[in-house]
Amino acid sequence: MNIVISNSGGQPIYEQIVTQIKNMILSGKLQQGDALPSMRLLAKELRISVITTKRAYEELEREGFIVSYTGKGSFVARQNMDMIREQQQKEVEEHLSLAARKARAMGISLEELTEILALLYGDEVR
Repeated sequence: MNIVISNSGGQPIYEQIVTQIKNMILSGKLQQGDALPSMRLLAKELRISVITTKRAYEELEREGFIVSYTGKGSFVARQNMDMIREQQQKEVEEHLSLAARKARAMGISLEELTEILALLYGDEVR
């Protein structure tokens, strides 16, 4: 599993793991039923504490992204397509919210921002 940990971003390591595994599931790189590395193996590969990987897996399970079975391991949960879409939409909204705040702070009008978004999205400006 290709997870990259950064010590410079200020985001806790367990959150970085959660975010990256969620992204792999949402993008289809990890499919329903795929096995995740054991907590110990992932901790060893990332050179972090098992407690950190345990916390990440517990968070993923709480959010419904994985299921864990004692003695068998952790697996990608059966995904509800509505949940996946909602999660993806939430991410887009967070990015757009940041863009809107920055645009407002820089004096860019809603009309100009809409035009920029339309260009970036690939549609013709109306």
